[in-house]
Amino acid sequence: MTPKDLVERFYADVWNRRDHDTARDIIASDFRFRGSLGPEKRGLAGFLDYVDDVHAALGNYTCTIEDMVCTGDRVAARMTFRGKHRGTFFGVAPTHKEIEWAGAAFFTIAKGKLSELWVLGDVDAVKRQLGAVPGSPF
Repeated sequence: MTPKDLVERFYADVWNRRDHDTARDIIASDFRFRGSLGPEKRGLAGFLDYVDDVHAALGNYTCTIEDMVCTGDRVAARMTFRGKHRGTFFGVAPTHKEIEWAGAAFFTIAKGKLSELWVLGDVDAVKRQLGAVPGSPF
C-alpha cells in the first residue's frame, strides 16, 4: 500500500467510518498523534479514544482531503473537517449547528504503517461557530 493509499484509508475508514479494525491494520501500535483540538496521544488505543470523543461531540463527523502531497515516507494533506455539534465541545453545550473548519495534516510512514501525525486546524473558526470562550480546551 502506498503512503497515499494509507492516508486515504485513514480518513475514509478510520475517521469517517470509525473502523477500528482498519486502524489496527494501517496505524503503528506506537503511533504518535498531536491534534489541533489539543490532546497529544501515543499509541493506537489512545488515538482511537480520541476519534471516539470527537465523534461523540460531532455527529456525522467527516474529514475530506482537499489536496495531498506525497514524498517518500511523508504525506501532507489539506483538509476540511465537518460535523453537527451534538455533545459538549470546547465547553459549549450542544447547539446542533453544522460546523466546518480547515486544517492540514502531516504524516510520517514507517514499515508500511502510519507512525506519526501532526494536525493543524483552524480551532478559532470552530470556537467562533460555537460561541465558545477564547482559550476553552477541547
